Amino acid sequence: MNKDAYPVTPAVRVLRAHKVDFLPHLYSYEEHGGTAVSSDALNVPEHQVIKTLIMEDEDKVPLIVLMHGDKEVSTKTLARFLHKKTIQPCDPAVAQKHSGYQVGGTSPLGTKKTMPVYMEKTIAALPILYINGGKRGFLVSLTPKDLIRLVNPILVEAAV
Repeated sequence: MNKDAYPVTPAVRVLRAHKVDFLPHLYSYEEHGGTAVSSDALNVPEHQVIKTLIMEDEDKVPLIVLMHGDKEVSTKTLARFLHKKTIQPCDPAVAQKHSGYQVGGTSPLGTKKTMPVYMEKTIAALPILYINGGKRGFLVSLTPKDLIRLVNPILVEAAV
């Protein structure tokens, strides 16, 4: 793919700055299509497409959760792990304020605000993963090892 054929987002700048080998993948974004649309478009297992979710605790402190596309986050399990009363998804406008990315195009890389990252531990075992590159309809593929090096996540077991 031509170097100029994909968007240069804050996430792409982070990948380039850290000399990470990645491949850009553009697809036709569908509102509320989720990871099923991107996995179909790229012909990859939805389990390898990783969602970036901006959530918050009861004190409105934001955090990032990385989860397999074919799984959901048990917010109760995550809250227990974090010793919090509740964890819930942020309102889309609040999530955008924290991340700097539009919902549906949120990447854990190059966020506007530094937030702790919690990653489902089984993501680390994938051979390759596909994660949002910072724009709707744009994923990047890279190794879990590189993602872990960049975002330094806390590994959790919160998938359902």
